Amino acid sequence: MKWHSTANTMRRLCRYPVLPVLLLCLASGPIQAERIKDLASIAGVRSNQLLGYGLVVGLDGSGDKTTSSPFTGQSLKTMLLNLGVVVPPGVKIKPKNVAAVTVHADLPPFAKPGQKIDVTVSSIGDAKSLRGGSLLMTPLKGADGKVYAMAQGNLVVGGLSATGADGSSITINIPSVGRIAGGATVERTVASPFSRGSVFTLNLHQPDFTTARRLTESINQAIGPGTAKPVDATSIVVSAPLDAGQRVSFVSMIENLQVKPDNAPARIVVNSRTGTVVISSEVRVSPAAVSHGSLTVTISENTQVSQPNAFAGGVTTVVPSSTVEIGEEGKRMFVFDPGVTLDEVVRAVNEVGAGPSDLVAILEALKQAGALRAELVII
Repeated sequence: MKWHSTANTMRRLCRYPVLPVLLLCLASGPIQAERIKDLASIAGVRSNQLLGYGLVVGLDGSGDKTTSSPFTGQSLKTMLLNLGVVVPPGVKIKPKNVAAVTVHADLPPFAKPGQKIDVTVSSIGDAKSLRGGSLLMTPLKGADGKVYAMAQGNLVVGGLSATGADGSSITINIPSVGRIAGGATVERTVASPFSRGSVFTLNLHQPDFTTARRLTESINQAIGPGTAKPVDATSIVVSAPLDAGQRVSFVSMIENLQVKPDNAPARIVVNSRTGTVVISSEVRVSPAAVSHGSLTVTISENTQVSQPNAFAGGVTTVVPSSTVEIGEEGKRMFVFDPGVTLDEVVRAVNEVGAGPSDLVAILEALKQAGALRAELVII
């Protein structure tokens, strides 16, 4: 008898026996204390996304084509007009050495005018490669439409593309995307709520009521009662000095306090595309008996030649011959005692020779039977 999964996702997972399947088990053990700066972040202290449109010039004939990317020619004409060069009407520009691109970057918190940030340049036309190109001055705007940085510089492209005379080609990595280290200069500062008001808010990366309570107690023990107050499973409000310099020192002391986070919830995560199975240490199994076996059907196709006697007057023919064999592996039944731990579950499954895909089928069957005390998440 073998447990069979009824979910379509499990069927898809079992289709990939040749893929390397990784089973990650978070073994149970004492959780070490961590710094608050690794568990939470200050509300409002965040990066901001910037986006711009520009032109990359200096390409070796690998730029956009006029027929399929007409906006590149229009952008080139507009740029030349702004520089005082008027293109006569009716003259078609063939920008084979120019590519239209988008430029995006992340503006870090507290970035000041004059500082440099990295930018990524991506082709939006049909340019084959941006290798050897230079990005012309491109304004980078935020979600509010204001310019916060100006980008310009020579691209570093990790991809390579080559085409032969007979039309054959080879491409390594992605040659239509490049990067410029320090390629943008910050022009505007984003206002931050960090220095305003008498309090700031800490937001946990992983919401948890127990961790929020422990973090609050750690701050109150170090600074004084009433300094921190939990709002919900994610946010803790902390009273802070009004002076900006004192607030920086205060936050530095807060973020280096040690807090022991609570154990992760009992959860099993299955990636149906890669076959990865992750089981948290809090997973428990109620009393249950599991029998695991496998039924193997082998079909062999052989070809035989039927040849008549020399004077029979017959015709030589090819006759197919099929052999069907069915075998079943004998596996022992194993029993889960009340409240067994993750280590015992994995050990029991390994003893009967079950692979990761079989383990998923067994876990889902236990979940349906009500014996698995964990959340089964399939992604």
